[in-house]
Amino acid sequence: MINQEQFDAEIQLIIANAIREDVGDGDHSSLACIPDTATGKAKLLVKDEGVIAGVDFALEVFTYVDANLEVEVLIKDGQKVTHGDVVLYVTGSSLSILKAERLVLNTMQRMSAIATKTAYYVELLKGTDTKILDTRKTTPGIRALEKWAVKIGGGENHRFALYDMIMLKDNHIDFAGGVSQAIQQTKEYLKKQNKDLKIIVEARNLKEIEEIIQFDGIHRILIDNFNYQDTKKAVALIGTKAGTESSGGINEETLRKYAECGVQYISSGALTHSVYNLDLSLKAVD
Repeated sequence: MINQEQFDAEIQLIIANAIREDVGDGDHSSLACIPDTATGKAKLLVKDEGVIAGVDFALEVFTYVDANLEVEVLIKDGQKVTHGDVVLYVTGSSLSILKAERLVLNTMQRMSAIATKTAYYVELLKGTDTKILDTRKTTPGIRALEKWAVKIGGGENHRFALYDMIMLKDNHIDFAGGVSQAIQQTKEYLKKQNKDLKIIVEARNLKEIEEIIQFDGIHRILIDNFNYQDTKKAVALIGTKAGTESSGGINEETLRKYAECGVQYISSGALTHSVYNLDLSLKAVD
């Protein structure tokens, strides 16, 4: 995974680009009718139920837009919320509050949806030793936010991008000429490039698993699109030679059954690509 410094840099890039996209050369609707000396107060209101996420990100946005804005946080990231809850109050320049409003709402609504779904999956796995992972199936440009939301919901992050972990999937294996060839060439590449990256290898059947476990230094084997029976066989076959991860269309109806097969991790793209935004609004208060 990327380190904290890299992550923080990603967050600042997201904010800068989003403000550029939304504000351009000015919020002319606000500038046209509100004096630049006007001050006000607004509350972030919940109109839904779920797990709130993006509060700390909102603080970053408010600071970026106007360091003089004052924010009072009533509900922190990861807490459950219901209709009518007030997450925070923001006080200061009315123009600044309006400038930050849409970015705060758009991101918090999506992050809260992801955190809510992740928390639900975590609850389904309760009592097992299996952890839920996200994937790279994220919205282009805001991956850091979506993976942050998964963590807030109690899940764990998979690799951040193509550069921080080796993941040999079906196309890599086929293009390389087979599982063994892909692994061997990868090991040679890492040695030549003097890189220390973890290696995950996808297996499409038990025969490929038998081939993969002949190699040392495999971090995890991705047991992809296996049925329950073959997943149990795969876990037994792998033993302690590598970590285990199930993937491939696993949903809330099948999640626990795969966990009960003994895998250490289950990865789900649905955490980030199939969620409905939590309904939030920012309203002026007296």
